[in-house]
Amino acid sequence: MKNILFPFMAIALTACQPAENLPSPTEILQHIDVVNTHWQENHPLLGAEDAPFRPYTNNSPFWDNAAYHTGNLAAWHVTGNNAQLDYTRRWAESNRYVGATSTEPAEWRYSYGERPEFVLFGDWQICFQSYAELYLIDKAGGAADSDSTQIEKIARAREVMEYEMSTPANDYWWWADGLYMVMPVMVRLGNITGNPLYGEKLFEYWSYAKELMYDKEEHLFYRDGKYIYPQHQTASGMKDFWARGDGWVLAALARCLEELPADYAHRQEFEQTYLEMAASVAACQQPEGYWTRSLLDPVQAPGPETSGTAFFTYGLTWGIRKGLLPRKEYLPVVERSWQYLTQTALQADGTLGYVQPIGERAIPGQTIDAASTSNFGVGAFLLAASEMYRLVTE
Repeated sequence: MKNILFPFMAIALTACQPAENLPSPTEILQHIDVVNTHWQENHPLLGAEDAPFRPYTNNSPFWDNAAYHTGNLAAWHVTGNNAQLDYTRRWAESNRYVGATSTEPAEWRYSYGERPEFVLFGDWQICFQSYAELYLIDKAGGAADSDSTQIEKIARAREVMEYEMSTPANDYWWWADGLYMVMPVMVRLGNITGNPLYGEKLFEYWSYAKELMYDKEEHLFYRDGKYIYPQHQTASGMKDFWARGDGWVLAALARCLEELPADYAHRQEFEQTYLEMAASVAACQQPEGYWTRSLLDPVQAPGPETSGTAFFTYGLTWGIRKGLLPRKEYLPVVERSWQYLTQTALQADGTLGYVQPIGERAIPGQTIDAASTSNFGVGAFLLAASEMYRLVTE
């Protein structure tokens, strides 16, 4: 008698597998276009001769604006929309490929500061990520510009970072955000120049930051030394891990691991921390797909927040695509977060809402809503969307 049990078993097993609910490539590209077109049309750039050097302008190379451009360039790589590339190119040219502008190393500082002398402060160095990427894009495309013009794109970045590496200090990254601002700069410049000191100092600075801010029990980063438990607690007496702060770190690890050489001596350290963080981040996602501003205490600042959610979506999606994170376990996480980003955070006119304003912690009573948006939040969304596109097309 023919055994007909196995076909039915196969059908039953197939039916038990969770169906993937990923967006189509076309849908993702549409979301990128809507969000990015809306942002760029509402944030025009000034010409180089008219752009004032100060933070928080559309042309500024300061961290918030520069974070947007990391996402914009990621979007260009998947859309091929040269209007997006041109927007970042004009921004970089208006800043003459410079961050903070002081030319006197004796006065350079790396505590928090928004003035020209804070050259060594990472919030003025994140712009170097995009300058170096423009350099690589133009080299790969066989740009007709002279070699000196191409080198100009990374000349100031090299001057600043190589001066920094010549100092004995190792405490340049004293806040979690700084890891996103500068780690990818060092990886990219190390690859471009072949100078092994970039890799050595990357690990040295990382080691200081991790020892200062990483909670070895929760596998999450405090925003900086002020927020370490039990010195600082939420109103409920819990550890307070700020979502966007940990989003910066997870995204930094993904961006670095993407470009670090396979034989880099400390690659395993970065992979291990990435895996630990990914598990902790996934565990505190809310059922609606977002992460609250205080990761372990949703009551501290309840409700959705988009910038942290977008950075987590980017970092986790990257890990799935690279095979570092088990697809079965982590895909539902990014499916839920993508649904939140595109169905709740994204508004009909292209505004990306529910972005916590500039700050450094989960603030009880702070209201964010559908109209709350920002450049760095849009950049985080573009990173997430670009990575989602790669996931569904590779």
